[in-house]
Amino acid sequence: MRYRRLTSRGDYSFGHGRDEYTSGADAVGQAVKTRLLLLLGEWWEDISDGLPLFQHILGARYTPDNKQGIDLIVQSRIAETPEVIAIKDYQSSFDSIKRALKITCTIDTPYGGGRVEVVY
Repeated sequence: MRYRRLTSRGDYSFGHGRDEYTSGADAVGQAVKTRLLLLLGEWWEDISDGLPLFQHILGARYTPDNKQGIDLIVQSRIAETPEVIAIKDYQSSFDSIKRALKITCTIDTPYGGGRVEVVY
């Protein structure tokens, strides 16, 4: 897999020569990250694609019962990413003071393992 690299601000990189692309496990990890950051209804070409962050995740009270449902939604989105073979390690936590959800996972790909971290 070859994927356009993200800048430190989360934008796709353009005009940086050879460093514009990543490949292998890093590319799959970046694909997972961009899929988790794409919110439901955000992409004009397919408004049915995206993570239902506002519809089903952040609007729910973060309790042990809801945490399991939220984790299933996120893990499903990760598993459906092309070239993700398995989710090896998955953790989620919610900081109620900062109102931030943090997702961290390790994935297995045909190129080896990769690590992904996303904070909402």
